[in-house]
Amino acid sequence: MEYEDGDRDWVPLLIAVLLALLLVGGGAWWFLRIPVAVTEETVEPVEEVESPGEGSPESLGQLADPTEGESSQDVLDSLGVKVQAADPEDVARLIAAQLEAGNFQQAASAMGDEGLSSLELQRILGANGARPQGVREVGELETNRRKRFAVEFGDEREPLYLDLAKREDGQWEVESARLADEAMAHLPELEEVDAPPGERNVPKHDALHVSDAFLQAALAQEFEKAKRHVDTARVSDAKIAAMCILFEEGHYRLDPVKPLKVLFNRERAAGYLANVLTGEKDKPAQFTLSLVRPAPDVPWRVSEINLDALLADYADRVAGGDVYYTPLVPKPEGGDRLVLFFGFDQDNLVPRTERQLSIVADVLKTDPNRKLTISGHADALGSEDYNRTLSAERAEAVRRFLVAQGVRAEQIVTIAAGEAEPLRPNETEAGEDNPEGRRANRRTEIYLDF
Repeated sequence: MEYEDGDRDWVPLLIAVLLALLLVGGGAWWFLRIPVAVTEETVEPVEEVESPGEGSPESLGQLADPTEGESSQDVLDSLGVKVQAADPEDVARLIAAQLEAGNFQQAASAMGDEGLSSLELQRILGANGARPQGVREVGELETNRRKRFAVEFGDEREPLYLDLAKREDGQWEVESARLADEAMAHLPELEEVDAPPGERNVPKHDALHVSDAFLQAALAQEFEKAKRHVDTARVSDAKIAAMCILFEEGHYRLDPVKPLKVLFNRERAAGYLANVLTGEKDKPAQFTLSLVRPAPDVPWRVSEINLDALLADYADRVAGGDVYYTPLVPKPEGGDRLVLFFGFDQDNLVPRTERQLSIVADVLKTDPNRKLTISGHADALGSEDYNRTLSAERAEAVRRFLVAQGVRAEQIVTIAAGEAEPLRPNETEAGEDNPEGRRANRRTEIYLDF
């Protein structure tokens, strides 16, 4: 088509009108996609904020509200902030820090799918304002591969248990998170959680849990609570009381780094090496625990406690190398007995003996129907009548102390055995005097198997 020169004047105007119509009619999206150069003058200055380190408690921050159609759990899952660290304790402490701050969503996210949901945490801990008071290692589930930590709340509340597993790259992460059955029992509203009750992470009282509960009770001098975790047909009351005496007098505490090391863990039998320290010097001492259960659905119970190494350490540290100050002696017919030793021709109680008897008194006061037998003994020097009288005075000294501690007199029976039941020979094989043997025979024995 040919245009006259005058006709060309309206072409630019037509093009401008068409462009305006495109913009008004919805063509603006095309225009906005054209790249625009931005100069320094067009950018508003932004205040620099130091970003927290990856995996730190701060990096989990407050989460944005979920978008429409997404649940809170969907948002948490999409964030992918499950915690991993080279040190398993760091993982446990980070989760505890989130709980202490009341950040239940962040704590649940840090545990991952294997842990408790934010709803469960809020219902269990948030309802009454429970906040963590510390983190401690419980022990090993599998040598150098799986460990358990407890987030404790500083009261009678059961801890939150975190089982951590070591990945192939050396990082540790939460394998499961659990609260003891006691912590869940009073919360029937938890049945509303989507997961079926049988699939929620409510813990089974496994062998490690029972071992830890037993030791914590013994360390706290809680005889009755400790006894609930043992097979009473295999572990005597005297051995439990002796452990309480050892822990109190020796100022023992569980090693915070490796408290319980797994020796074996099978379906019906488990064994642990307990590592303890004292306040005087942090040279470790050890003893072993064995546990059994007749069937998978039967609770674990402590079936054997080997205190030989701990008794030797106690004799060295507390009694100055005097093995006859050991509070526990096996009976020839089987079982154990508590033993208190006396000086030559003495019936008075020394401070160490009084501390030991205070623990025995606490055991007796838990049940006024219990009875115990105290038998007094003497070495072979002196006449038989004199030694019988001396042994009776030693037994009576123990009885008087227990009564003064609040034990009812009717609970105690005393026996004077004199020199008739030596613990060690009073003479050598050559017929000569045996001072070491006689020292072991100046004693009283307490029978605690109720």
